[in-house]
Amino acid sequence: MAVNLDDVRVFAAVARAGGFREASRASGTSASSASEAVRRLEAEVGVRLLHRTTRTVAPTEAGARLLDRLGPALAEIASALDVVKSSRDQPAGTLRLNVPTVAAQVVLPRILPAFLAAYPDVRVDVTVDDKLVDIVGAGCDAGIRYEETLEKDMIAVPIGPREQRFALAASPAYLERHERPSHPRDLLDHACLRVRFTGGALIPWELERDGEVVKVDPPGPLVGNLGNASNLLVAAAVAGTGVLYLFEDWLRPHFESGALKPILERWWLRFSGPFLYYPSRRHMPAALRAFVDFIRADRARRR
Repeated sequence: MAVNLDDVRVFAAVARAGGFREASRASGTSASSASEAVRRLEAEVGVRLLHRTTRTVAPTEAGARLLDRLGPALAEIASALDVVKSSRDQPAGTLRLNVPTVAAQVVLPRILPAFLAAYPDVRVDVTVDDKLVDIVGAGCDAGIRYEETLEKDMIAVPIGPREQRFALAASPAYLERHERPSHPRDLLDHACLRVRFTGGALIPWELERDGEVVKVDPPGPLVGNLGNASNLLVAAAVAGTGVLYLFEDWLRPHFESGALKPILERWWLRFSGPFLYYPSRRHMPAALRAFVDFIRADRARRR
């Protein structure tokens, strides 16, 4: 069976994206050529791999089984090709990262520009996803997550700040209209902007000072998902709608500009910073090896 590897890659991209147009945008090809590639693959294997309607494209049972096995296989092929490319003077190839929104917002902007300047032959492809993801199955080289969600069989390297805080903030206009809280329990009397995990649960407002831990579940006029609605919540806080509880690093530019004011700063909860994680492979992609070495050297410089 002479299966075209490019057709296999196109099928995987379409199945993951949920559509031919979506996959073509990501790959820079046309939707018609993607559709033709999938038709050729189906003809070659003799099995329908995708259900197609006018609105949706989804894997058939056979397509889903194939997709599950393709992730690791395609990642290993990309890794092997990158090993060959690494024989050049400079590391080259594509580094595929899966990261949560907070990492894309406050961690990678401090690292990627300098990394790309140092390795001009490396291309970084970032997927932002706040769900827990099988990075191997998703065809990614590495991911960024926090310690409590790391898979135990992964190699983890610290990236970004080693300690972070959840901050409380409100605009000067809001604080002019409402008495500034002096204790976490005072938040129950305020309009609070709540953030929801991707799974649906509200992020608990937990504060700590001198060993005293206080958890509050305040009411509020606006709730949004962590990640895709976080900027909306920040904008609402800047406009004076209420008090916001979010990553300090995310809010720091607004503190510096004066658009937001810190509240109960001595109570802000501290937690450990994120990690870059990746599977142990016989052939580590050259771009990933360069990135790991870069962030380790960057951490050593900052000590």
